[in-house]
Amino acid sequence: MRDKPTDLRTLARKAAERAALRALRRARLTAAKQGVELSDWEGEFLGSVEERVKTYGRAFGDPEKGTAGQALSIMQTVKLKEIAAKATGEKPARRFGRKPKPD
Repeated sequence: MRDKPTDLRTLARKAAERAALRALRRARLTAAKQGVELSDWEGEFLGSVEERVKTYGRAFGDPEKGTAGQALSIMQTVKLKEIAAKATGEKPARRFGRKPKPD
């Protein structure tokens, strides 16, 4: 029996939701294990995004801010990567292709 396209979309949406929740938890746990102090804003960001993903299946409402099958918007994904890099002690990636200013 063939799956309906809506079933495939539902499965993909649920997989994106699980991946987003896993990434949010991993960033928080990595910061705790490494002893990195997250700012109040970063902690609140992780908590609020996690709550919205659990409640609504995605953390943004405007379809122009992300693709249809994703649980996080583009900027939420960027911020999550920055928090995860901070938690692991890596330098944050360059933004917008700018080169660092020489000292």
